[in-house]
Amino acid sequence: MISERPQLAVDILRDLMGVDVPATPLIRVEDSTFNTRPSGDFEADLVLVMGPPQSPAHAIIVEIQQDKSKAPHQLARYAAALWLLLGCDVTVLVICPDRAAAAYYAQPIDSGLTGYRLQAHVLGPDDIPAITDPHQAAAQPGLAAMAVMVHGRARDPAPPGGDHEIHHLARLQPFRARTLRPRPRRRPSPRQSRGQS
Repeated sequence: MISERPQLAVDILRDLMGVDVPATPLIRVEDSTFNTRPSGDFEADLVLVMGPPQSPAHAIIVEIQQDKSKAPHQLARYAAALWLLLGCDVTVLVICPDRAAAAYYAQPIDSGLTGYRLQAHVLGPDDIPAITDPHQAAAQPGLAAMAVMVHGRARDPAPPGGDHEIHHLARLQPFRARTLRPRPRRRPSPRQSRGQS
C-alpha cells in the first residue's frame, strides 16, 4: 500500500504522530536492500527518500511487524546504515496490526553503541482512527484502507451520525480471502432426459 502511495507514510508521521518531516513533494521508493561495507546487506520492508536524488532531505524506513520476531536492535542498525549511505536524517516507522507488537517496538531501542538509542515511531491499532466520513475516506484513501483493515472486525452497529455504507465497509474482514469456484453443473434426471427427447 505505502509502496504505491509513498505520501501515506509522510501523512502518518506528520498528521498522526506529529513528526517534523520536510515539506517536499519529491518522495520516491528507494531500493530496500542497502549496506555499508564491510557489513552484510540490510533489507528493510520499504525505504522512502524525500528530496532530490542528488541531495536527499530525509529518509523513512517502513517496517510491517505482525509479531515480535524481529530483534529491535536491527531497526537501529537499519537507520544507522541508511544514514551513512545517504547522509540525511532517518525516521523509522513501524506499523503493527497487533497491540502487543506495537508496545514491544515502541520502547527505546538500545543499539549497543554508547549514546545511540533509537526511538522508532510505532503505528499500532489504537493509533489508527476509524474513518466513517465518506469525504475523509475519499480524501485519504490510504489511511481509510488501513482503518478498514484494523477496525474491520467491529461488531457494534453503525455509530451515531456515521455513514452506514462506510461502516458496513469497515465491518468487512479484508484478511479473509475466499476462493470462488464454479458450481458443478447438475445432470438432468433420467425422467427429465426422457421428457426432452
